[in-house]
Amino acid sequence: MTDPIRLSKRVIELTGCSRREAELYIEGGWVTVDGEVVEQPQFKVAEQTVALLPGATPDLLEPMTLLLNQPAGLTFDEAQRVLTPESRWADDRAEVRLLRGHFARLTTALPLQAGASGLLVLTQDWRALRKLNEDASKLEQEYVVEVAGTMVDNGLDKLKRGIRVKNGELPPVKASWQNETHLRFALKNPRAGLIAKLCEAVGLKVVGMKRIRIGGVPMGKVPVGQWRYLGQSERF
Repeated sequence: MTDPIRLSKRVIELTGCSRREAELYIEGGWVTVDGEVVEQPQFKVAEQTVALLPGATPDLLEPMTLLLNQPAGLTFDEAQRVLTPESRWADDRAEVRLLRGHFARLTTALPLQAGASGLLVLTQDWRALRKLNEDASKLEQEYVVEVAGTMVDNGLDKLKRGIRVKNGELPPVKASWQNETHLRFALKNPRAGLIAKLCEAVGLKVVGMKRIRIGGVPMGKVPVGQWRYLGQSERF
């Protein structure tokens, strides 16, 4: 029996590569231990069989952007805990090999309205983050809002023109009925609580709301609590 050593050291012995290259092989999901992929360089091995998968390259991981259908009422930290390999949407069409490194160092922008569920962007990509932050005032966000009550006369027209309220004015928004109990709102960079105030101004009470799109990127059919990768051709 030999004393256990770090997996990265075994990969160095196996390939003659540098320590950093060994770590990149492992973090890239290219190294198996007894046939199972292991992504932790510090993983200890002894007599197990260590091998590199075909096509292995010691490249830095590409930064990823994940789209979570967030359950209502979660903090950002709680939302991150929902992201697991098991909660990836089974019908995700993005051709991305899932790696645990994709869940590290995630940042978000454009937070949901209070109490809302739906599309939350979590990204490692500084380019995506800059786009979301710098173009926040230009990117249309679409919400489906379940409401109760009876809308005032010409309520949709009032929403589209903007509404004067006691403490100021509410901005004009695109609004339409999806069905008898659900409204669709399309608006740019809504401040916290705006949708609830818009509904209240036309005689309605918010029962629930869900963000379904940011710019050109829809949530799609991803179930609540699951996530998918941002596709290569998708643009906010």
